[in-house]
Amino acid sequence: MIQEEGPPPRRYFDWAATAIPHALRETDSRFGNFGNPSSPHLEGRRAREYLEDARTRSALVLGVPPRTIYFTSGATESNAIVLHSRLLNRGNGRILYSAAEHPSIRENCRVLEGLGKPVTVIPVDGNGGVPPGMLSGILEKHRDARFAAIMAVNNETGAVTDMTAIRDVLGKREGPPVHLHCDITQAVGRVPVDLSLWDVDSAALSAHKLGGPRGAGILYLRKPVPVLYSGGGQEGGIRPGTENTEGAQALASLLELRASSAAVLKEYGKAVRRWNVLLDALRSMDRCFLIPQDRANGKVPAEPLCTEPFSPYIVQAAFSGIPGEVMVRALDDLGFAVSTGSACSSSSPERPVLAAMGVAPSRILEGIRISQGWLTTVEDIEALAGAIREVLKFL
Repeated sequence: MIQEEGPPPRRYFDWAATAIPHALRETDSRFGNFGNPSSPHLEGRRAREYLEDARTRSALVLGVPPRTIYFTSGATESNAIVLHSRLLNRGNGRILYSAAEHPSIRENCRVLEGLGKPVTVIPVDGNGGVPPGMLSGILEKHRDARFAAIMAVNNETGAVTDMTAIRDVLGKREGPPVHLHCDITQAVGRVPVDLSLWDVDSAALSAHKLGGPRGAGILYLRKPVPVLYSGGGQEGGIRPGTENTEGAQALASLLELRASSAAVLKEYGKAVRRWNVLLDALRSMDRCFLIPQDRANGKVPAEPLCTEPFSPYIVQAAFSGIPGEVMVRALDDLGFAVSTGSACSSSSPERPVLAAMGVAPSRILEGIRISQGWLTTVEDIEALAGAIREVLKFL
């Protein structure tokens, strides 16, 4: 009897888009906390306790007071809430955002610009990060700046921005303060995150990037901001609507599991060892070009520091003569999930972050993003490298 071959086993390398779900014992049994947290009866009070427990636990990991944590549907909503609060601020202070920001920042800034708010893009370096000097130059040129959105880890290249240095630049500036907002979605659980040390005014993250449920996230606000919409007063009026208590609990549990200092340090070394295997393999391929070129030299440091140039969880690579979308499909046929960049902009062929970094248009079209996670193994890395070599033979 001839046995038909089945589909190839799947190996997942798109963790930057969404993480493989993690089963949490704490969230397996939820019936006792199903009530509406705003209801006065026993079930409602239990749900409120459940929600506030999640808030306290999340705040502890992030190093901030519980009152500054607001549960949302994810980082996209968190980013939108804080950005559109600028419409209700008196005056017409300028909004700054880095050229490497996620579409949920970039596109909302364009909306605000269309509504009359002055908006300016902060240039990024060739890695995709924001050097303090570039921010200083923009602040000197635009004395009316009152808000700056700068992500901690670039979701396209893994470039790390030194947020402490960014805060120092803003702290030395004379005149009215500049609200510093930080998208920490690709940073939390992967590199050290300390919101109190960074002294940011607001920050956003999503549960599903940590292996949690979709539709759950956090907006950190040092101080409350005015909001455009209301309806119920939940989450201190910042994010109205019945709270996702199960999502909040799952997010808190995953922050404890993945984002504590001890957890980040423990996993970081493993991630580095795996990633250096991949980088070595990619460097050995004649038609492979790492983006940025800095990735082509040396190895990822073994100890995580906020000043390191790259996270060991994301790498961008281009293969000469092969459009990125073609490489993605070819690898998908072989059982490997990679992407051409942010899932939130996958419908567009444009790669504005890479363009802002000065990457040649031809390389931009050839770029793919490979991202690993906590379940990735060295065997997976070696299999991916082998698959890429196979694709290069026939394309």
